[in-house]
Amino acid sequence: MSGLVELTKFTTRVEADLARLYLEDEGVHAVLFDAETSNFYGFFGGPFMPIRLMVLDEDLELARELLAKDER
Repeated sequence: MSGLVELTKFTTRVEADLARLYLEDEGVHAVLFDAETSNFYGFFGGPFMPIRLMVLDEDLELARELLAKDER
């Protein structure tokens, strides 16, 4: 059984949601951690409380490849 691992961090909820939705659309289950806590520090979050994008351990490499491909 695999656990969740951190794929990356974002300073804004919008960026984090876009990445999560992209991964979900590609078949990789992803969840956001600290999204609501980040909102406590302001609408755009910030470096003090980044939003963590989490995926299953077995999907980590695929998720990295997909986000790297999307950044090109």
